Amino acid sequence: MFDGLFGKGWFVIVHRVAPYAVEREEFLRHCQTQGFDRRYLQRVARILLTAAIDLDAHGGLSAGRARLEAAANRVEAVRGKVGGAANAACRVEFLRVTRRWLLFIGHLRTRAPRPRPYAALLDDFQVWMADERGLSPGTVRNRRWHVDQFLRWLQARRLCVTELAPRTLDAYLQQLNAKGLSRVTIKIHTNAIRAFVRHAERRGWCGAGVADALHGPRIYREDGLPLGPSWPDVTRLIQDAASSQGPADVRDHAILLLLTVYGLRAGEVVALRLEDLDWEHDRLTVRRPKQRRSQVYPLAPIVGEAIVRYLREVRPRCGFREVFLKVLGPIGPMTSPAIWSMVATRITRLGIQAPHRGPHALRHACAAHLLQQGLSLKEIGDHLGHRSLESTRIYAKVDIQGLREVADFDLGGLA
Repeated sequence: MFDGLFGKGWFVIVHRVAPYAVEREEFLRHCQTQGFDRRYLQRVARILLTAAIDLDAHGGLSAGRARLEAAANRVEAVRGKVGGAANAACRVEFLRVTRRWLLFIGHLRTRAPRPRPYAALLDDFQVWMADERGLSPGTVRNRRWHVDQFLRWLQARRLCVTELAPRTLDAYLQQLNAKGLSRVTIKIHTNAIRAFVRHAERRGWCGAGVADALHGPRIYREDGLPLGPSWPDVTRLIQDAASSQGPADVRDHAILLLLTVYGLRAGEVVALRLEDLDWEHDRLTVRRPKQRRSQVYPLAPIVGEAIVRYLREVRPRCGFREVFLKVLGPIGPMTSPAIWSMVATRITRLGIQAPHRGPHALRHACAAHLLQQGLSLKEIGDHLGHRSLESTRIYAKVDIQGLREVADFDLGGLA
């Protein structure tokens, strides 16, 4: 392994004779299988060499957080003595790589997670949401996160669920408002807490009627308006990705087309699998987690060509069945936050002015464009996979150009 990274010479000898050469080489092979390139592997090998020498001189491989911090301090001190400037990024990378190495070889001592007294309540609420309410996995995860924040807040104040009272909920809402969160965010948080408190009432964990005292902020009609970039800006965004030849650009071009042509959600894009692409019949199958069903689309030529190019030129050969994978190692499926970051970064870089900059903004732009093209709300709802026409009706509010045409219409002196 060392020969492949450094060739034959003094560097290879140093890496071989230094402590824990077998353990270091084993981890480097593991990193290689994860898709890391040669240059990054060389950097990891150097960090592991430094860590191995220091740990061997100060007690061996078995280490916890305190020992790793001490090792990082010593390495930083040595770097300062040889004229190197203090570098926070180098310290973070040293700790990250060394921690992963020790974890991989089974020598990292970690603290057992502190038991949370409310864990059973949270688990019961999650099972109820999934099994009895039939909520989508995304909604279950979202509500669990919000309720977990609430229960942490209670625990920090030595309060129990059995002691819940309207004044307690009011105090929690006040600290949410103090954080400067938007009304919509607080409303989402409030809805999750109210659902949990009502569940607690049914289970007899707290007194009845407490949930009715929880009132979130009022959401005005304009707050629900979907605001995405204009269609010319969307076109510019896609053309920018198409004009570049880098691996990430080729992949992102295909993803952007899926977000704009079909109005897919980020989670639906990351869930796409190779078997969802029916090349023989030019069909694309999309799993709708909210509806717990799949939807079949005709595969548009421009989208199909972009995906084919990505599969042929960029996508690594590996055992993952997900269509879109990370370009940099470790190789693995993309995540929804990664797609959000990609879209937001590209929108910002092009100077596109839009209130919202994530993938959902492109879904809104797709719906608004279809509305401008004359499609009915029912057709737009079917295209976006809405369960209810009410979810689509909101796009009628954003057809500003149509409203202007009505306002400019000559009523023949009747006005």
